[in-house]
This record gives sequence, C-alpha cells and structure tokens, in this order.
Amino acid sequence: MTIGESGIDTTVAHPARRYNYWLGGKDNFAADRASGDEIEQKFPGMRAGVRANRDVLGRMVHFLAGEAGIRQFLDVGTGLPTADNTHEVAQLIAPDSRVVYVDNDPMVMVHAQALLTSVSAGRTTYIEADLREPAAILASPGLRGTLELGKPVALMLVAILHFVPGEGAARPPVRELLDALPSGSYLAATHFTTDYMPAEERERYAGMLTAGRPQGVRGAVRGPRTGRARGRAGHRVAAGRRREHRRRRREPDQHARRRRPQTVVPRGKLNT
Repeated sequence: MTIGESGIDTTVAHPARRYNYWLGGKDNFAADRASGDEIEQKFPGMRAGVRANRDVLGRMVHFLAGEAGIRQFLDVGTGLPTADNTHEVAQLIAPDSRVVYVDNDPMVMVHAQALLTSVSAGRTTYIEADLREPAAILASPGLRGTLELGKPVALMLVAILHFVPGEGAARPPVRELLDALPSGSYLAATHFTTDYMPAEERERYAGMLTAGRPQGVRGAVRGPRTGRARGRAGHRVAAGRRREHRRRRREPDQHARRRRPQTVVPRGKLNT
C-alpha cells in the first residue's frame, strides 16, 4: 500500500521507521514493527543498542558544540525526528548553531519539515538526498544557504554507514564529503558491527547474508580512520562529557556497549 503520491510504501519495512519503533516512537507501520521484532528475536539487545546509539549522538554533539566549539553540523542519515535531535543538543549549548539534516526517505522529510525547527539565533534545514551521492548533498541550495563550508563543520554519520552495501563501499562518499570540509572539521560516526557479538549471533547473521536477508543491518563498514582502536578512543571522549549533558540519559546494557563502536575524529587526523 502506497500513501497518496508521497512514495511511502507501508507494506515494506524501512530502517528509519524501524529505528523509530525501537526508540518507542509512533511514526512506524506494521511492517516496520514486524521487522524490528524479527531482528530482536535473532539479535537480543538490538533495541538497547539502538537506544544507546541515540545517547551517544547526544554526547558527541555535546562534545562538539561545547569543548570543540563547532557551530555547524551536517547530519546525514537523520532518521525520523525524536527526542534530543542534533540541533536541539547543539543549540542548547550554542544557540547560533546551524544544522543541515539529510535523509532519502520521503516520510522523514514530511516529519522533519514539521518538527526540526530551530531557535531564532541558529538555523536548521532539511534536504532530501542520499549518502551515496555526496556531490548532490554538497551542491544542495539548502546546504549552501545554511552552512559556510569555509568554516569547520561536524559531519555526523550516526548509524548510517552500515546501510551502504559492499565491503569498503562507504569510503568514497565519506571521503568526498570530508574533502569538502576545511581544517578544524570533525567526523562523528557510529556503525553496526558483528565484532563483539557472541559466536552464535555472528553465525546467524552470516546465514542471513548468505540467504540475501540482511534485514537492513550490514557487516561493519569502516570509514576512513574509523577502525576499532579509534572507536574505543572516540567512545571515551564522548562518555567523558556525559556528566555535563543536561538531558536525561538511559543506561545501555552490556550488549549495547559492545555492539556499536563510536568515534569522534578531527578532520586533520583523517588525512594522515
């Protein structure tokens, strides 16, 4: 079933709506909930990992806007709006922060235009585009009218890289986006990985891939300089700011802590 001319097919699960379901949101359909439940049956702790990932987003933005002094954010793979969105955390610290959200789901666009509103001192814009087409993102009038690419920008790739299929396929678009940003910019990323899964879950996941049913979670795709060592270091940086975050935070379980490496890396470090 497709709703009007919006292009939203409610019979096919979508990662953004499934993510919304795991976060306790209401902007999802039966297919999304069924898909989410099926994944959870195969991978216990997935919902906790998703919620922990959301908490990490808040801590990374808090670090970037606070300690790093970043005032511009390019958030690719926004997903459906929920609590503590990037602009809300950033503008709580620095009201003049500017945020460009990017997603390729028409349902996300509808909700983003209604809910992702900025404080008067800052600015928030949403553009419909795809991570795999970085040139279109960079050429967007919405981005050009909101961000000054001559000044530092935080590129936010939160739980999006693993949706780019193919080993190493995420590297070129990430590199193209980073190459457009000046010195002093940051890359903030999280991604799904099987590295810390129990053996039986890794085998189950491998079986799903073989059967052509990845269910929207792919094997770990490491962007430039986002390997395991930097993931651990980035986690410490983000977690170190946790006590200063003013909003309520959930306590992730041990599955969540193992499953999703995080990193916050200054752009200059990625060129070495």
